[in-house]
Amino acid sequence: MEIADDIKYDVIGFGALNLDKLFTVDSIACHDEESGIIKEDYSPGGSAANTIIALAKLNLTTSYIGKIANDEEGEILEYNLVKNNVYLNNLIYANEGVSGQVLGFVDLKGERALYIQTGVNEEIDLQEINLIELVRGKILHYTSLFGKSFQTQKDLIKLLPDSIKLSFDPGLIYAKKGVEDIKVILDRTDILLINENELFVLFEEYYRKRDNIPDETKLSFRDLALKIRDDGIETVVVKRSSKGAYGINLDDDEVKVPIFKVDAKDTTAAGDAFNAGFLYGFIHDYDLEKSITIGNWVASRAVCGIGISNLPDKSDLDKFLEEYY
Repeated sequence: MEIADDIKYDVIGFGALNLDKLFTVDSIACHDEESGIIKEDYSPGGSAANTIIALAKLNLTTSYIGKIANDEEGEILEYNLVKNNVYLNNLIYANEGVSGQVLGFVDLKGERALYIQTGVNEEIDLQEINLIELVRGKILHYTSLFGKSFQTQKDLIKLLPDSIKLSFDPGLIYAKKGVEDIKVILDRTDILLINENELFVLFEEYYRKRDNIPDETKLSFRDLALKIRDDGIETVVVKRSSKGAYGINLDDDEVKVPIFKVDAKDTTAAGDAFNAGFLYGFIHDYDLEKSITIGNWVASRAVCGIGISNLPDKSDLDKFLEEYY
């Protein structure tokens, strides 16, 4: 796609690019167990990539910082961005190595187990990032990476202009690193999008030690979200799976929004789809409750298909908003 000199990206993603090879199985096999494969599907993925593609389907202008190799998986990943109208100006091409892959096993209840080959996702260098293109973005959306690329994300923080909002979904990989290891990212984060389990993994021990909270004092997800907000993150959203989502911001808006109940086929990209719906609302200056509601709705559509095959488009969203509001 040809880029006009004055184009502004609504959201630029920065994360892994993986080809998800998804196997629907009778059940998730544990040690020494066997389970039958019912069918298999190949779907381009990566947490930030799923979010960016979902946003592009909602007619937002998007681009992506990620790395692929010169292999079949890389070609599929590149083509998937192109066909979904994601600009490739920030895509990085490796001369060697393999593109990222994820083997996913999804049972009939929609639960999953994932095995990851990171490939060149680990090898993004700061010098490979097009800073001129980057400053055209309104929001930069971070998700987890591996190896050298993690340090590159931290180094890039220092180069971001104040005009760019940073959205951050740490995932379990970064949550397990702990607050101190990702503090440079958290200190720059404007929008934290985190699920409830990751919230406790990342922040509970940190705040107990910092604030001398005894072990017998139970901390809720709201307690942690308030502390994070009070530490300066503009908007904190906690994704609580079947319990809906909770949000709070520096304007003292505080909401709990229930899910849209559906028959889930695959929950693999639910959180990424939620992020897209929420960021769509944020870009359009919707209030916190409406943005979270859109996030829940986009996620509810996504889980009715395999991978990201059932993401809604702009006409679907317009119809939903007309009927719901």
